[in-house]
Amino acid sequence: MARHAESLQLLENLSLADYTTLGVGGPARYFVEATRENHVADALNLARANNWPVFVMGGGSNLLVSDDGFPGLVLHMALKGIRIDHGSSGAVSAAAGEEWDDFVSRCVEMNLAGLECLSGIPGTVGGTPIQNVGAYGQDVSETTTEVTVLSRQDNSILHFKGMDCGFGYRSSIFNQGGRDRYIVLHVSFRLVPGGTPCLRYADLQRRFSGTRSLPSIAEIRQAVLEIRAGKSMLLRAGDPDSQSAGSFFKNPILSEQDLRRVEKRIHASSRLPADEELPRYVAGPGTFKVPAAWLIERAGFPRGCSRGRVGLSSKHALAIINRGGATAREIVDFTKEIQTEVRAVSGLELIPEPVFVGF
Repeated sequence: MARHAESLQLLENLSLADYTTLGVGGPARYFVEATRENHVADALNLARANNWPVFVMGGGSNLLVSDDGFPGLVLHMALKGIRIDHGSSGAVSAAAGEEWDDFVSRCVEMNLAGLECLSGIPGTVGGTPIQNVGAYGQDVSETTTEVTVLSRQDNSILHFKGMDCGFGYRSSIFNQGGRDRYIVLHVSFRLVPGGTPCLRYADLQRRFSGTRSLPSIAEIRQAVLEIRAGKSMLLRAGDPDSQSAGSFFKNPILSEQDLRRVEKRIHASSRLPADEELPRYVAGPGTFKVPAAWLIERAGFPRGCSRGRVGLSSKHALAIINRGGATAREIVDFTKEIQTEVRAVSGLELIPEPVFVGF
C-alpha cells in the first residue's frame, strides 16, 4: 500500500530482502525512497510526528536485517548527482545515493588517481565515509575533503571537513560518537589528475611485477576488479558465493604485546606450528592487523564450509554467504559459532562489519 504524505511516497510493509546483498530480512513497517534532499527532512519530520524509529539505508551491501524486519521508517537514500572539476584541482563530489563503483569508474575514466583500488566495492557513495571504506591499500579517508550531512536532531545542514571526521580503521564519527546523529547527503574528494596509481597491496604488486613501467590508473582498476571477482567479492548474477555482505568481520588490530600473547596462545592450541609466526600487517605505529580470514580457517571453518543454508564463500573465508533461502537467524547463529571458536583458539573477539538492523 502506498500513500502520499508531505510530497513523500510512503510504502508500507515492504520486504527489505530485495534491498540487501545478503538477500535476507523481513519488512519495513514504513519505507520512503529519498530522491531529493527535502525528502530526507520531510521523512524525519513524519517519523517524529508519529514517534517512529528511523533507519537510514544506502545500497544494502553492509546490512543484516532481522527476519522480523524494522518496526519503524526505513529511509532509502537515492540522491543522485556527480560533479567533476575538469580542471587541474582534482575536486570531485557525489550525492549519497550514487552507486560507488559507478562513481569510481567515472573518476578513473577522467584519469584521476586516488580511488582506483576501491573499485568493485558494492554500495553507495554515502556509506563510504561512515565506515571509512578501504581495500587493496587505499581508504576513502585519504582523499575525502568534506562530508555534507543533515542533522537528525534539527534538520540542519552541516559540513564536516575530512580531518574532522575522526577516520580510523572501518570507523568515523558517523558510526562512533556521532552514530545515528547525521545522515550523509554528499561526499567530496580531492583526487590527483594523472597521478601515480596506488601499488601498496601485495596482490597488485605481484600482478605488475616485472613490468617495465608503472601501470595506469585504468589498469589498476581492472586488476582490482579481476582480483575481487576471483574472490567472489563482486556482485554477479549466478555466482552463489557473491550473495554476501562482503567481508563479514573486521581484522583485529593488536599492539605488539597483544600480538605475542595471541601468537603464543595459537601455538599452544596446535593450530600454528611452533616455528611459524602469526600472520600480521603493520597497521600503524606499534600496531598490527591480523587477518580475520586466517583466524577463521584456523578455528575450523574452511572456505566453502556450510551450515545448511548458510556458509562461507568457497573463495574467501571472510565472506558469509546465503546459499539460498537462508534466514537472518541462521546467519546470526553461524556468526556466533565462528566467533566462539575463534575466541577459543586465539582469545580474540571477531567484530562483525555489517550493521545489524531490527534485532
